Amino acid sequence: MKQVALLFLFFFASVCSKAQMVKKISINELDNYIRNSNKPMVVNFWASFCKPCIEEIPYFLESAAKNDSVEMVLVSLDLPDFYPAKVESFLKKRNFLGATQFWLNETNADDFCPRIHPSWQGAMPVTLFVNNNRAYRRFVGRPMTQLQVIEAFDLLTK
Repeated sequence: MKQVALLFLFFFASVCSKAQMVKKISINELDNYIRNSNKPMVVNFWASFCKPCIEEIPYFLESAAKNDSVEMVLVSLDLPDFYPAKVESFLKKRNFLGATQFWLNETNADDFCPRIHPSWQGAMPVTLFVNNNRAYRRFVGRPMTQLQVIEAFDLLTK
């Protein structure tokens, strides 16, 4: 009996360890995810090759950790060759965990950028603050400082 239990635990652990932490998502799925959220949400678009993106992510993760009513979503815009191995390795190495993680499976920025916000031309990082319960939607099309992130979280949850 112990052998069966150990075998089951080994199998379960191996299956779980191979599960992807970053889900592949289309712009339609992401749009629906944002639209159907019942809690305030911060959606940050980033890439592993974008230095300003990497610099601001800790500010978002710190603010989200202090406010469990907000869902923090990190959406990787890395190249298809980077998904999933390089994206997940990058996130683990930097300890950019504690957020919902997506990789946007889209290559046509002319299609997906305006669906997030009409003024988005494709530059990174950008962040969308959404509170559907208050019809609140704010787009920030530039890198943010720690103080700006804290203030944005406050506005989102007022």
